Amino acid sequence: MYEKYMIVPEKAKKTEKGFEIGARLPYYRGVSLSMVEEIEVSLDGETLPQSDVAITVHGNTYNLEQRENETDDRWEMGEVATLSVAKAGDLSAGEHTIGLKINLRIGYMPFPSIRVFEKKVNFT
Repeated sequence: MYEKYMIVPEKAKKTEKGFEIGARLPYYRGVSLSMVEEIEVSLDGETLPQSDVAITVHGNTYNLEQRENETDDRWEMGEVATLSVAKAGDLSAGEHTIGLKINLRIGYMPFPSIRVFEKKVNFT
């Protein structure tokens, strides 16, 4: 339902170590970061390692290991988080297809809440 809002192309930019994109939570409530089981980013069909993805919310940045144990910081509905992705090699300017998969652990749901979406993003 909220998948089409997951990727925020206006926040996309190249960085020295790779790239950044904006991301929204695909859920109608906020969750603590420890409940974000998986954040998978793909670039032009290539899935990048989760260990290369960091998330920044409220000015706080967490890698995969830190996120798994973070129970105090929350990612709220509608809030744009920054996903920083380390990518070897130079990202060419222009349009690329970004894929985003987010798997949430929701206490009252007996199955994973997995959302996947792709969007064309222009990097300058």
